[in-house]
Amino acid sequence: MRERSDYELMLLIKDRQHLALSILYDRYAPLVYSFAMKALKDEQASRDIVQSVFMRLWTTGSEYKPDKGRYTSWLLTITRNLTTDWLRKQRRETNSRLTMPWEQLQQIPDHMTLSPEDRYERDSLHAEVRGAYQYLSSQQIMLVEHFYWQGYSLSELATLYDQPLGTVKNRLHQALKILRRHLKTESERS
Repeated sequence: MRERSDYELMLLIKDRQHLALSILYDRYAPLVYSFAMKALKDEQASRDIVQSVFMRLWTTGSEYKPDKGRYTSWLLTITRNLTTDWLRKQRRETNSRLTMPWEQLQQIPDHMTLSPEDRYERDSLHAEVRGAYQYLSSQQIMLVEHFYWQGYSLSELATLYDQPLGTVKNRLHQALKILRRHLKTESERS
């Protein structure tokens, strides 16, 4: 049964086949945990999200449609939604009080403490990089966004995009070459 596709396993879950859920859990629990951990920075909450995601697959008979996209994208959409719900619930329960330890609060970048010059420089650079996105394909933009702005690892991206690690590295390298070339051209014009 382990060699079955994700779609076939989802059909078996609808028929209440416990082993199918177990196989999908073994395949994707680390990815779901990693995604939740990046957003929540809380091990217990991330484990709870993993449990909730797979419980949702079991209890609601969530329907994955392969013609609408990759299974990992669909699964991470469920994860993102549950993570967002968890964050909203926490916010409501704490009535907007801060619940993070002081050490974590100190690590949050405070853009308000930047000098006006530093803020201008940061915003200009960010706008310049985004302006160069016009030379990238939508897939390259997503890859750059996920890796550099959202903190995904290369192996997580390989799983997310369902591509070999070498392919992901190569595509990221090609996107960076294009960005470098166009950013250099822009700076020479200035």
